[in-house]
Amino acid sequence: METLQRTANRGSVSTGYDIDNSTKFEADNTERMYRAWGGSGGGNDQTWTVSLWVKRTELGALQYIWGGGVSANDVIYISFEDEDTLKFRSTKDGANDCIYVTNRKFRDTSAWYHIVTACDTTSGTAGNRIRFYINGVEETSFSTETDFAQNDNTLHNANSSYMEIGTVIGLANRFCGYIAEVISISGSQLAPTDFGEYDDDSGIWIPKQYTGSFPQNSVFLEFKDSSSLGTDTSGNGQTFTLQNISATDQATDTPTNNFATLNPVFAYSATASANPIISEGATVLTTQNSGYWHNSVSTIAVTSGKWYFEAQPGTSSTHVTAIGYGDEEDVYTWGVANSHVGGSSTKSNAYLGSDTAGSSYGRIFPANSSPSTRVNYTNSNIVGVAIDADNGYVYWAKDNTYINSGDPTSGSSGTGGYAVPSGTGTNGILIPSIAAYHHTSLGKILINFGGYTTISISSGASDGNGYGTFEYAPPSGYLALCTKNLASDGGSA
Repeated sequence: METLQRTANRGSVSTGYDIDNSTKFEADNTERMYRAWGGSGGGNDQTWTVSLWVKRTELGALQYIWGGGVSANDVIYISFEDEDTLKFRSTKDGANDCIYVTNRKFRDTSAWYHIVTACDTTSGTAGNRIRFYINGVEETSFSTETDFAQNDNTLHNANSSYMEIGTVIGLANRFCGYIAEVISISGSQLAPTDFGEYDDDSGIWIPKQYTGSFPQNSVFLEFKDSSSLGTDTSGNGQTFTLQNISATDQATDTPTNNFATLNPVFAYSATASANPIISEGATVLTTQNSGYWHNSVSTIAVTSGKWYFEAQPGTSSTHVTAIGYGDEEDVYTWGVANSHVGGSSTKSNAYLGSDTAGSSYGRIFPANSSPSTRVNYTNSNIVGVAIDADNGYVYWAKDNTYINSGDPTSGSSGTGGYAVPSGTGTNGILIPSIAAYHHTSLGKILINFGGYTTISISSGASDGNGYGTFEYAPPSGYLALCTKNLASDGGSA
């Protein structure tokens, strides 16, 4: 995959500059933020730069990232296309005056992309009037390339037009994923090095603090105030109006601390029509087809360290959920066999629960023999998973009470823990995994790796390093699956 490259930003490098927050966008919820430039103008619609960081959570569909204009026929935008290429388009009266489509595809859902769009229609060189940079590299290979006319007036910063984040002019096909640090600068065609730099040791493109000015009509969205995520902190007061975005959409998954999410590339079942739907910032799995297991795995896998995450069934009918971990050699087989994590495999384990009592629920699979007294869970419970990859044990908790009298801090003795099978975890790659079975209506399972979740959180507990937001505090020594923890405490991404 061409975007799984060395320079992709997975947030694992200490930068000296932190982006603390992002906003989660979900197309199904018609989420967006927007503002009108207003009749007074003051911005430069010929020369400008827009910089922002994005993390994709859904692929293979048209998604507008940011844009503006006045109507569907008078619009400017940048988008991911159905085939996952990147497109810039400016149209007036329904006719294209500038359009670019990359040959390169952008399908990495584990990393953050830095996208810079830099415009100067006054340039005497046609190909320099609009320039695009991804992770510090200028895009130069396009399947479609039509340049602005010299001195053209664009619809960005234009009087009576809009700027929107997550869509364009309220159209459908909205963005799915996370967006962080949106900077729009009026009057300058800037380079990506104004916003990022290459780490000297790793060569990874990382954020750096923008130290330039914010002329009138410029914007800086940091998303740091959950009660007002559209607040402009440039000093220009360009606050954005929110549509279906609330404080709960603020996330700590950012380019400087990248959290695990569900991997939409590994969302599968025994038939394509039963592949699960991954949504809400890749933290919700929803079933589609009756009679099938629907599986997904984490974007971050580990080989060592101690790690914690939470999950919860999202429906209250007869659906069954499985919460656990799988070996990298095993995860491909579950869906094909219409099974689940911990099904009949000897390299995976899962804790099964259901709102309907039954002989298969309340125990760890595949053995289905422990604990001896079943401890079933339903959609009113939160399941905690503590993975000790160093000592080769995994522990499950129901509402913070560990089943089988488990003690995650017991180290090599593994008190009440479930041993990781030989060839998994300490000797291989271990991947947090979940599954839901579809009965007569859709089922859901919600997951929380600490960066964002739709699980209702009342306590807001973090790990020992201060990362993640969980309902229950991770056991001592156990950490959230995020790249700052991976960089400092081991494991592998």
